[in-house]
Amino acid sequence: MYLDYFGLKEAPFRITPNTEYWYAGGQRGEMLAALLYAIAQGEGIIKVVGEVGSGKTMLCRKLVAQLPDSVDSVYLGNPTLAPDDMLAAILADLGVDSPEPGRQARLAQLNATLLARHEAGRRVVVFVEEAQGITLDNLEFLRLLTNLETATDKLLQIVLFGQPELDAQLADPRIRQLKDRITLSLNLSPLTEAEVADYLRARLAVAGYRGPDLFAPQLIARLRQLSGGLSRRINVLADKTLLAAYAGQTHTLIPAHLEAAAGDAEMQSPVQARPHPSPIRWAWLSAGLAAVLGLLAFVTWQAPSLDAQPRMAVPDRAEPPAHAAPPTAGDVAELARQTQRWLAAAAPGTHVIQLASAKEAAQAAVLLGSLNTATPQPVRVLYGLRHGSPAWMILAGEFASRDAAMAALRTQPASSAGTPFLRTVGKMRTVVLPTG
Repeated sequence: MYLDYFGLKEAPFRITPNTEYWYAGGQRGEMLAALLYAIAQGEGIIKVVGEVGSGKTMLCRKLVAQLPDSVDSVYLGNPTLAPDDMLAAILADLGVDSPEPGRQARLAQLNATLLARHEAGRRVVVFVEEAQGITLDNLEFLRLLTNLETATDKLLQIVLFGQPELDAQLADPRIRQLKDRITLSLNLSPLTEAEVADYLRARLAVAGYRGPDLFAPQLIARLRQLSGGLSRRINVLADKTLLAAYAGQTHTLIPAHLEAAAGDAEMQSPVQARPHPSPIRWAWLSAGLAAVLGLLAFVTWQAPSLDAQPRMAVPDRAEPPAHAAPPTAGDVAELARQTQRWLAAAAPGTHVIQLASAKEAAQAAVLLGSLNTATPQPVRVLYGLRHGSPAWMILAGEFASRDAAMAALRTQPASSAGTPFLRTVGKMRTVVLPTG
């Protein structure tokens, strides 16, 4: 193997889903947060759709690992189970080793078990994989299980993971009642070229690699083409490419290594991934939930120089254009979707200055465009709750101490959009992130 040769402590590209190798890019992190929030609400059916090898099982395992201690999980991985067998499998996961004979008796047994968990302050979530293989009658039976409830609470929640064929099944009018109960619908989109690069770096880092990038941009572009952006295919190709380089006793990966890997894996032809309507499709019971979840991101902004147009600092190491147009609402929203990591990674005691806030993205874009070189850097945009209402908040600077932040704050004038004041990362997390 090539582990010692490349300075790795373990194989970085195994296809077995290991949550230590969880990758939060490609909107996976946002999806995980959305799923955790939806489960916390305890109502409705949740659906996650993705192509074969897109990372559904990894997302499922990461989700189960991060559930609160008060939530019990049940896993159904066999789509061919009949309703009576489903009940037996659910009861077994809940610790009932001897299910009653007959469907009605098992339903009563399940109801009693769920009521006991509810009285103990616990909730139960059933995770169903390969849901596209479940017959319409059995999908309808799963829906009926969500009817188990008390006067105020549902006793069982269901999360469906499936391939795109699941959406075709749910379009059948015979199970429209199930479709109407779906409160969150997510689509795992293939990774883009930039996300493939980040994905490779992230997995290599977890495996212990500390050297320069192994995969050059030319290789990444070809790897994205061959894999279609699907994580399982990326893993197979990356593993075989490293093996080919090791066989040639070189640390420099070249296109010939990747092509040899593709030939061995029978991936010579580009994979045409199915188009998806959008990376994430929200179907919340309340539109206000979107403000609490998906739009919680920070955006880095480069203040304009005195002799140039405002310039946007694009995340992920991209260099800003020399003469970009003034920021637009679309720019702000797009950057907000791409940048969330700073808030999660920064020290809780880090101080920033909130310069102003706006109700609309277009207003926030105007505020950003009006900044100059006197503004402390970096400048970020936070979309979250301010006084209980969604708002775009313009933040400036990044200070390790309150004294340094206060010194910078004194230089900032008040404006019609607000009087500048200090905020901390720890406090903002409790306001913005659904889990605090």
